[in-house]
Amino acid sequence: MHWFLLAIAIVFETIGTTALKASDGFARFWPTTISIATYIVSFYLLSLVLRVIPVGIAYAIWSGFGIFLIAVIGFFVFNQRLDGPALLGLALIIAGILVINLFSAAAPH
Repeated sequence: MHWFLLAIAIVFETIGTTALKASDGFARFWPTTISIATYIVSFYLLSLVLRVIPVGIAYAIWSGFGIFLIAVIGFFVFNQRLDGPALLGLALIIAGILVINLFSAAAPH
């Protein structure tokens, strides 16, 4: 259940960050409201996950997947292009998350 909650927290964080971009510096009401609400839900769910998963592991996964998803959304929604080093960095983030989940004894399995 904790992995499911972490995944949902990541989704809400990603929605919040996308809305943050669309809020134009908190100048637009609905994107600002969506951003604040989804961050609250995301942090609440992350707090529940931290009861089971160590904070370093949970945060690495939460932020890593969030970074990756926001980069993908930035590409498709906001037409933000990524160069080779940025793509390599994103690949390394995903590789790091896989290493933690597949090989680390610190991550609950």
